[in-house]
Amino acid sequence: KIENSTNRQVTYSKRRNGLFKKATELTVLCDATVSIVMVSNSSKLHEFISPGATTKQIYDKYQAAMGVDLWVKQYQKLQEDLQKLNEINRGLQKDIRRRMGDCLEDLTYSELCCLKEEMVNSVKVIRGLRIKKIERQIDNTKKKMRNSDAIHTSLRQAFDIMKDEPQYGLVDNRDYNHVLGYNDDSRILALRLQPCQPSLHAGAGSGSCVTTYTLL
Repeated sequence: KIENSTNRQVTYSKRRNGLFKKATELTVLCDATVSIVMVSNSSKLHEFISPGATTKQIYDKYQAAMGVDLWVKQYQKLQEDLQKLNEINRGLQKDIRRRMGDCLEDLTYSELCCLKEEMVNSVKVIRGLRIKKIERQIDNTKKKMRNSDAIHTSLRQAFDIMKDEPQYGLVDNRDYNHVLGYNDDSRILALRLQPCQPSLHAGAGSGSCVTTYTLL
């Protein structure tokens, strides 16, 4: 064995290429069907197969010549694994049906008690999660209501302050073209719009002073 890993890899590559070259010569000169499979110490797979042939064809010829079946054990193992998985699947389906109230005739008294205890525990867990979700929704609703109440109180206070000032006031008419307000169930609170007092520097075409408040 070559101890140096670099030298060992270089030697492996050279010998592999030489071996594949000899296999090609056998295929061309002797009309042979050649298949080579190589796995390096780094688990890299390299293979050669004669042109026009497949790996399966080579394996089938080998099995026919040697009188063996390379796939029997693997197939049997796959069948055993499949059978175990089918048994597990049938057991899970039966457990689901039992939790739905079916397939209970073959259970003993102790098994029925265990099933009942499991169902009770499951119901407790579900009920606890449901209650938590309901409480979370209630808290969110209360927060929204408190925010709405705070906004409403702030708006009422602002209108009450402006109501006492001479340029604003509470109007009871329905001239909506000249007032800005909101419905307070029983009355309309509005801002009265009055012309601005012209100043010495203002032009003759001065309009009305309008104060706008955004209602949320």
